[in-house]
Amino acid sequence: MTDETTNAPVAEAPAASLMPTYGSAAVTFVKGAGTELWDDAGRRYLDFLSGLAVTSLGHAHPEVADAIAEQARTLLHVSNLFGTIPGPQVAATLDRLLGGGGQVFFANSGAEANEAAFKLARKWGGGAHGRYAVVSAYNSFHGRTLASLAATGQPAKHEPFQPLPEGFRHVEFNNLDALANAIDSTVAAVHLEAVQGEGGVNLADQDYLRGVRELCDERGVLMMIDEVQTGLARTGRWFAFQHYGIVPDVVCMAKALGNGMPIGATWAKTEVAAAFVAGDHATTYGGQPLATSAARAVLAVMEREDAPARATRAGARLSEALLALPGVSSVRGLGLLIAAELTEANGPETAAACLQAGLVVNGITPTAVRFAPPLLVSDAEIDEAVAIFAKVLAP
Repeated sequence: MTDETTNAPVAEAPAASLMPTYGSAAVTFVKGAGTELWDDAGRRYLDFLSGLAVTSLGHAHPEVADAIAEQARTLLHVSNLFGTIPGPQVAATLDRLLGGGGQVFFANSGAEANEAAFKLARKWGGGAHGRYAVVSAYNSFHGRTLASLAATGQPAKHEPFQPLPEGFRHVEFNNLDALANAIDSTVAAVHLEAVQGEGGVNLADQDYLRGVRELCDERGVLMMIDEVQTGLARTGRWFAFQHYGIVPDVVCMAKALGNGMPIGATWAKTEVAAAFVAGDHATTYGGQPLATSAARAVLAVMEREDAPARATRAGARLSEALLALPGVSSVRGLGLLIAAELTEANGPETAAACLQAGLVVNGITPTAVRFAPPLLVSDAEIDEAVAIFAKVLAP
């Protein structure tokens, strides 16, 4: 491998230098452009995973890259003890896309955005309310920090890290009766995904989310929606909850907001956000100029390109083509967050075979493969990806 700027050999650091929190990497990527990636051997791939729904504008988008470079030459960091320019602008745009009437806290990741929501719920529910518990759904995923892991409805992920923080409980997804039974006088908030991304691309029923909104209003608890994977046009609306005709009290987002630059955000209705006062929550890097300059450029491109509409159109083309393939029994999802359920093949094994064939996807369950290409993916790229997938599935 050589440095493209100097053509000099680049020494590769040993993998043993990294903690073994991930499996051995099958491929080392060194360059990306749009929906394409290249590995250290110069081989081309189509990226239909987008770094787990992160690079929604594709790799090395020129306007985002220029924004980052210009900000890096101007002002990198001063801490949140002082004001900077891009952050409030991004917060105002997010508030507008969410319908207005709220305020934003910036963090560095989706897990941190959820952590802020949990703390806000406890602060809001404390005092006169005396509430602290959060109810989430089985098969959900909310992050890897201790509190976000406790909220994650996957008990197998809990076991190595017990005891987890108290105050989190789980109920069956899409079961309104189970949720109603779980909300007692200790509950401050319900925390759900409109589409369970890591859980297998499982959609909430229309009546379910509307029922949750009504239930939260009746019981006086917050309705919080995790839009970390689904937010910012991925599902064909700016936020997945907008498919359901509801407005949550708190919304968490990250991934696509920076197109690869680490940034997360927690939005809350102004009257809920008012529970936080100076000193209640903080972050050294959250909302710093480099990250928010990237987010500002991302949102500008998304609005100009009408990213939700593009996701809807491209998602329909991809879903229809996948469903026509032998070996695919069904397709589920919204926009460009799609899972292809396989008739016989194993999901992770199929994804590994796709990688060998030049297509980046992942096995989201033992029987399904997830597709989450950039929102600007072309028809030709969709057709090429489906052709690769078809060859992998062929007996």
